[in-house]
Amino acid sequence: MTTSLNNDKGSAVMQGAVDVVIVGAGWGGMYLLYRLRKAGFSVQVFETGSNVGGTWYWNRYPGARVDTPSVDYSFSFDEALEQEWNWPEHYSTQPELERYARHVAERFDLYRNIQFNTRVTSATYDAAANRWTVGTEKGDSVTARYCILATGGYAEPIKPGIPHLDRFKGELYYTARFPKEKVSYAGKRVAVIGTGSSGMQTATQVASEGVGHLYVFQRTPNFSVPAHNKPMDDAYLRSVKATYRQRREQARHSGSGTIFPGPARPIADMSEEEFQAHMAHAWSLGGPAVLAALSDLVTSERANARFADYIRDNIRKRVRDPDVAEQLLPDGHFVGERRTLIEDRYFEIYNQPNVTLVNVKRNPIEEFTPKGLRAGGKEYELDMIILATGFDSGTGTILRIDIRGENGLTMKDKWSKEIYTYLGLMIGGFPNLFSVDGPGSPSIRSNMLAACEQHGDLIVELLQYARERDVSRIEVTHEAEEVWTQHVEDLARATLLMRNVTQYCGGNVPGKLHRYLAYVGGLGRYREVCEGVRDRGYEGFVMTTPNGVLPSKRTWSGPSANEGAKMRGENTVI
Repeated sequence: MTTSLNNDKGSAVMQGAVDVVIVGAGWGGMYLLYRLRKAGFSVQVFETGSNVGGTWYWNRYPGARVDTPSVDYSFSFDEALEQEWNWPEHYSTQPELERYARHVAERFDLYRNIQFNTRVTSATYDAAANRWTVGTEKGDSVTARYCILATGGYAEPIKPGIPHLDRFKGELYYTARFPKEKVSYAGKRVAVIGTGSSGMQTATQVASEGVGHLYVFQRTPNFSVPAHNKPMDDAYLRSVKATYRQRREQARHSGSGTIFPGPARPIADMSEEEFQAHMAHAWSLGGPAVLAALSDLVTSERANARFADYIRDNIRKRVRDPDVAEQLLPDGHFVGERRTLIEDRYFEIYNQPNVTLVNVKRNPIEEFTPKGLRAGGKEYELDMIILATGFDSGTGTILRIDIRGENGLTMKDKWSKEIYTYLGLMIGGFPNLFSVDGPGSPSIRSNMLAACEQHGDLIVELLQYARERDVSRIEVTHEAEEVWTQHVEDLARATLLMRNVTQYCGGNVPGKLHRYLAYVGGLGRYREVCEGVRDRGYEGFVMTTPNGVLPSKRTWSGPSANEGAKMRGENTVI
């Protein structure tokens, strides 16, 4: 079989067979390649981009930065890697994260098994051979016993449903597909459409780079907390490295896969004096640690409302124009229901005379024009438009591939009425196919590096178990995926996280099913569930050998006492 090369030009058309094909070379794909190869499996990875990094390869927009502390948003599988890498800031920028990804790929010789600039277009299961045939837009055709979709949750950008986008004659960029080359904003009239995490970071950075005039088009204000980002303190980094093993172990069993300073306390019934003191301390911590300090944030409406008011008061203090400040205040949804944003000096940009907030609810965007766009009956002449219009999360990258399983069943048909998975790992009707951080797993509600490692370990253990028993076919029962999918829904409904239509429910994509796409019980509890499934003989999985089916329970045993429907909200709101 043709061997892929480490370059930006891709490689020759590939034909052949391997044990495992992995789609995607982000954190999940890289880790799985490392683990599978070490376990003795032959592996081929296909990646659409020209290098590794996944989310942090594609999302190179101005101001792009992680919102999990750098020391935790990193691989834990190699102690030497942990000790040799020095993060320059507490919250790393996109270029630094991309540099880290490339360093990992080089250090562990991953490049030789990755073919870049190659989009996978199809994956078809052959039931007679118990193998997948994976095809690409270049004409590659590789068969594998197993196919693993490591396609990412933030990889499929949404094109806005606004007429005549192609009419605009100026510079047009998506935050998720920003050019590698430096873009100049100096003296230009720039519009940023969208104020989610990407839009907020983009607007903050563009406003600081000599822009002629910046227009920020906001439909829904979002709750946010301060990052308090700063250069990495050498003493702090040394202390982390000295205790990394203990820190990682604690993180693996935490709610979010990240360690935060405490204490976490319920705030619903605090006196006003207690509340203000606790919030001042939490606010000073910055980033997701603010949320982690509030143990009843997603289970108590009173607690959530108190925190929401605290955030709104902070915005009012930072924006000089009272009318602009009021338009920036999030309302109509709970804190945590939408992604809670992490920012540094975002609200201060509206004190600049060359920055204008355009309230899209008051003045809807009607159409794009050759010179800019029209909103609320007014035309805005622009030199550049930056679209921060979000992602088709959870399922978007999977459904972009023509996946055909048992008896020709397509993934689109399978998920047309319900997004079934078992553990977010496998889908009934698609034997030997796995999803990394798929719908029904903690995924985007957790530290993605920790989640990717957990899922990678789970998959590799399962494949080793199957190899030792001469298993040719692994599938999940419909009973198991029904029970699991209902459990995921029940957990979400036990919180405040499902009251409104958000991206976590697919609400930002017209026509998409309204289903909560992530397991909100926390990464630690999810790990316990998966270990229980494994220790009980992989219940819910059906494994076929030449001598018949291995004995196992056909469905999941259900939640244990400490993972029942009542949520404690431990770090599940990030």
